[in-house]
Amino acid sequence: MSGLYDTIEPNVIDNDMLKNAVEEQGPKDEAGRIAKMEGIDFKDVTSLHLDFKNILKIDNLWHFEKLTKLQLDNNIIEKIEGLDTLVNLVWLDLSFNNIEVISGLNALTKLEDLSLYNNRISVVENMDSLKNLQVLSLGNNNLTSLENLTYLRKFKKLRSLNLSGNPFCEEEHYKIYIAAHLPELAYLDFRLIADNIRDVASLKYQYSIEELNQNEALERRKQETEEQRQRELDSHKAAFVEYLDGPFLFDSMYAEDADGTKLSSLPAVAELMDDYRSKCVAVCQSIFEFGLKHHEKREAEIKIFNECLQEAVAENQAAGAQKIQEFTENNTELLNELTQTADQQKVDEKTFQYNQDVGRLMDALLTLELQLVDQLEEIIKEYERNVAELASSFLETVQGLMSQIRDLENHHHERLTELSITMLERVMKGEMDEDMSDDVRTLFVDKDTILNAVSASHDSHLLKIDNREDELVTKINSWSSSIIKKVHADELRRNRQRVTEINKYVDHLRDELDNLELHDPM
Repeated sequence: MSGLYDTIEPNVIDNDMLKNAVEEQGPKDEAGRIAKMEGIDFKDVTSLHLDFKNILKIDNLWHFEKLTKLQLDNNIIEKIEGLDTLVNLVWLDLSFNNIEVISGLNALTKLEDLSLYNNRISVVENMDSLKNLQVLSLGNNNLTSLENLTYLRKFKKLRSLNLSGNPFCEEEHYKIYIAAHLPELAYLDFRLIADNIRDVASLKYQYSIEELNQNEALERRKQETEEQRQRELDSHKAAFVEYLDGPFLFDSMYAEDADGTKLSSLPAVAELMDDYRSKCVAVCQSIFEFGLKHHEKREAEIKIFNECLQEAVAENQAAGAQKIQEFTENNTELLNELTQTADQQKVDEKTFQYNQDVGRLMDALLTLELQLVDQLEEIIKEYERNVAELASSFLETVQGLMSQIRDLENHHHERLTELSITMLERVMKGEMDEDMSDDVRTLFVDKDTILNAVSASHDSHLLKIDNREDELVTKINSWSSSIIKKVHADELRRNRQRVTEINKYVDHLRDELDNLELHDPM
């Protein structure tokens, strides 16, 4: 199987090809002439036909943000690529190409209809993200393994499947196997799956299907557990306290501390370590619980601010709409009179009056916008103060608790130093031969060696504590600065958009006057 143009020089998807394709598929006659003259924005195109173009590589389609249907059949494409930006694609035809591997489809989560008919595909794979897939054509490929098709069981919306022309279609129980393993499927090779086929299939593959269902249920539970774990981790990260609800910080102190780990193996040190560990974990838990509650406060503050902002904008917009309604009521009759009168003096008077009213309306709308800007500025200032206070309270509490962990480390270090000197004396007397491995004994050569080891362990622990504290400080400061920066940017964007809307509306009103068909005074 191959494309239709193997001996012809391949084409590249460039702007000229895309422009021609869009124009060919666009409006015809006068509408087509106008569209061609004004130009069609690729971003507005929803359907694109690039079939029979001798295309070798999919490229340069990133402009087509709204594309829902893409036809690339009857080309010489060897690899599925360049589709990542086409996130709104619903229908994709890649039939009659030279594709060997299914890939490059991860971003197409809205895809419902996919045709890979007449290619060189030997394995059904790499389609996990296509949760909305309903129609799939894989006919005339190199599929040989019926077992591989159980991969399609994950597509719960799949109703129509074409596999005709593949090597496994010659197998005696091909249709029965598909009916048994894809129970949601309604059509196979463009024919409705009959009830008697389903009955035979369920009996023939009863035990293997039961085992498959059990394995899938187990996998689903495993996946649900992992997803729940990830959701919890995400919520902890949002509160800046991930991995503080347990011994992670304590364990991380010893992860790269070889000497500290050696010393902790000694019975005399084990009790000291247990006490330190339990107290450290308790303080970490306090940080964790405080972080979650503080995150709730931050979210509540954001919600209150957004509600105040929306309320102020809504009230202002309502006032603006009232001004526009009053203007419309006052000037509709005036415009009607302008179209009826042939008196030039009256036309001039009413035109002057209309323009005056438009000017007053513009001033009123801009005044309302200025009032809103001042009002929102006060709301934002109060929000900034509240955010700053929240960040300050978070830092004060968290840094206080981190100081407690640092104190625990200092206390542990003092105790361990005393204990190490005592053990050194016993080692020198030969009293600890049975309690100490050769690996640990290398630390008890002399006083300097053991004290240096204990001191290095202490320094590495303090560094871990300092780094975790710095991380907390950086995250809360980044949160406060970024959230305020975004608020100011959003307000600036809103103001500019509103002023632009007012100007455009006023221009429309003036154009409406200019386009009136007045009586010819002659």
